[in-house]
Amino acid sequence: MVLVTAVRDYITRMLSDISGMKVLILDSQTVSIISVVFSQSELLQKEVFLVETIESGAKESMTHLKAVCFLRPTSENFQHLKKVLTNPRFGEYHLYFSNILKNSQIQILGDADEHEVVQQVQEFYADFLAIDPYHFTLNLSSNHVYMLPAVYDPSSMQQICDRMVQGISTIFLALKRRPAIRYQRTSEISRRLANELARLMYEEESHLFDFRRTEMSPLLLIIDRRDDPVTPLLNQWTYQAMVHELIGIRDNTVNIKEASKLDKAQQEVVLSSEQDSFFKANMHENFGDLGMNIKKMVDEFQQKAKSNQNIQTLDMAKFVEHYPEYRKMHGNVSKHVTMVTEMSRIVDERKLMSVSQIEQDLACNNVGQAAAFEAVTNELNNDSMVEIDRLRLVMLYALRFEKENPQQLELLVNKLASRSASYKPGLVHTLLEQAGTDKRTGDLYGNRDLLNRARNMARGLKGIENVYTQHQPLLYQTIESIVKGRLRDVDYPFIGNHFQHGRPQDVVIFIIGGSTYEEARTVALQNASNNGTRVILGGSVVLNSAKFLSDLEEIHRLGRINTFQ
Repeated sequence: MVLVTAVRDYITRMLSDISGMKVLILDSQTVSIISVVFSQSELLQKEVFLVETIESGAKESMTHLKAVCFLRPTSENFQHLKKVLTNPRFGEYHLYFSNILKNSQIQILGDADEHEVVQQVQEFYADFLAIDPYHFTLNLSSNHVYMLPAVYDPSSMQQICDRMVQGISTIFLALKRRPAIRYQRTSEISRRLANELARLMYEEESHLFDFRRTEMSPLLLIIDRRDDPVTPLLNQWTYQAMVHELIGIRDNTVNIKEASKLDKAQQEVVLSSEQDSFFKANMHENFGDLGMNIKKMVDEFQQKAKSNQNIQTLDMAKFVEHYPEYRKMHGNVSKHVTMVTEMSRIVDERKLMSVSQIEQDLACNNVGQAAAFEAVTNELNNDSMVEIDRLRLVMLYALRFEKENPQQLELLVNKLASRSASYKPGLVHTLLEQAGTDKRTGDLYGNRDLLNRARNMARGLKGIENVYTQHQPLLYQTIESIVKGRLRDVDYPFIGNHFQHGRPQDVVIFIIGGSTYEEARTVALQNASNNGTRVILGGSVVLNSAKFLSDLEEIHRLGRINTFQ
């Protein structure tokens, strides 16, 4: 059972079990949880007459309707529910919570339901956003907090830990499995999260996770974004990742208002592998192949449009029958053409093909330090470069050659400061403090052991089919090590005495600090290889370079405040 299916099954049961017209009441986070797996038309098919948020505080009474509430079990939501149940607007309330309820919360509901309108209370474990079948996110609002020392802001750190525990635990409750847990040894936040999850699953709520034993427990591996700071800094050249990098994706929707000449209803479009067959087939394709496939789609649409121009009377009934499909195809063609056209404009405007070639050289260890210094210097002197591209190049250089020539790195940092008016001085050093070579566990550049050096050499000799997509995230090596049983216990220890012997069939990898769509593509390709191991990827957010840099900026700002206090 994959993630989208698991959440859809919960929502379908929730809406199908209650007959008749109903109102769906959500909170600000369950709106996103449902929107990524269910379309508005599907909700209408389930007789959902109205969708409201619990925070809206609407007053109109509609006692003829039934209210289906799907909420996170937060203290804020229980306060809202107390008010709602004190003066109920609907004839019945069916309460579903996305996570484990506490006894005290059930008592609150019992005390508040004076009018006896609550018909049922259930836990439906979907406290995460299933943005793709094997990729989930938690959309943490204060994602940067994971980089803070725990003593700096203990309440914020506890809040993000609690939210990650809640989200990850419901993944396993939905899958009906209890995992063995491993974590990245060099990351304090990874160790803390692993311990809190083990306490919940094996002690506090052990009865909930006591599912039928299987031959091999699934593996939960918790890692830290700072172990691979390169991947979120790179330009992307496959469809889904590229849209997020250049335009932005939020809860599987893309705002193309700036680029679109479409009517307002189509300026925010859905980009979902479950709802869009063209996107599903092309989400991991590189930009060149994508262009050819879009041309084929446009040609097919033009042929259908042409055949519909001269409709004879006898054909009218058939046309009307297929007209919704025709309109859907028209909207889909417009959506993808608009996005690819906009991305092409940005690539040309920012000269990203030239920039990306240098990025790939820096990320993939195919260039020496002197040559890299010259290439980055030349780009910094290029007046047509935008500031974020200058910053990313210097950061990629700093990560790769941190120890080799500190003086030349300082020259680049100073040059960056002189060329970029809004550059935050010290941001490159903040990155190295957070994710420099001394802080990382994994073999980021593939030069620590003989096997990785040989692999890189072989790849360099035979050439790369596409110079812009030669980079492989560190996650690729991590998954390969898991599949081959070579993930080192010393680097990724187990929690408690729940060890694994042999290769796990199911693996959930959670990246504190955020996953990327490039890593989601790596997981999708791994799962498509049918090697007997299924991988699910999750993260606190979904990163692009802008989000990763804004988190670094926030940490840099907080560090400066702390220095002056």
